[in-house]
Amino acid sequence: MRKNQPHEFADARYAGILIALFIMAAWAGSLASALQFDTTIFPVWGSIAAVLLQTFLYTGLFITAHDAMHGLVAPQHKRLNHLIGAVSVFLYALFSFRRLKTEHHKHHAHPGSVEDPDYHDGEHRSFWRWYFHFMLTYVTWQQLVGMALAFNVLHHLLHVPIGNLLLFWVAPSLLSTLQLFYFGTYLPHREPVSGYRNEHRAESNNFSVLWSFLTCYHFGYHWEHHEYPYVPWWKLPAVRKKLSRV
Repeated sequence: MRKNQPHEFADARYAGILIALFIMAAWAGSLASALQFDTTIFPVWGSIAAVLLQTFLYTGLFITAHDAMHGLVAPQHKRLNHLIGAVSVFLYALFSFRRLKTEHHKHHAHPGSVEDPDYHDGEHRSFWRWYFHFMLTYVTWQQLVGMALAFNVLHHLLHVPIGNLLLFWVAPSLLSTLQLFYFGTYLPHREPVSGYRNEHRAESNNFSVLWSFLTCYHFGYHWEHHEYPYVPWWKLPAVRKKLSRV
């Protein structure tokens, strides 16, 4: 944390907790409803909307965990902050919060370098090569086994149709990884033709506040995040606005 932390950017006492719990509840409620849809009579546009909504909420789960990695969800309550982060990434895809936190802080310490776990392998800079390298860095076989077990429990014991599981549980989680990678890693950290221009090796998009929120919970304001890592995602537009006036 920087010594000159601006007071107006600091998180409110309980706002981070409430926002995190809202996202988690919305994800759970949306998923529970979608898994009960009768897809044989449900309109196609409704299914598409449900997939997009669930993808967006999956991304919200990860962004919540990301803020918890920086201690921003519950700044005054470290154990609660850790718990919310751990539950968020567990619901997302059975990730280990502790491991992700360790790797994420390496990313902040060594952005855009061989020591950055989020960066490409130094040779394959194309989107898909980088994406698969990124995924293989974080996904473990234990997670895959756990997700397969959960899938079978939901289908065989709780009798959730396979089509619903694939459409509203599996597809949104995979689409969310693409959303997070594209807007939160690939666009911000790909090397410009003229070379990197700051110590964070990060660029921000120029999206409007609404589009920034819809694409990746303002994670596209990425230079601002690296420069002010103590600012929660929902205050990044305020940081950007303030800096544009300086």
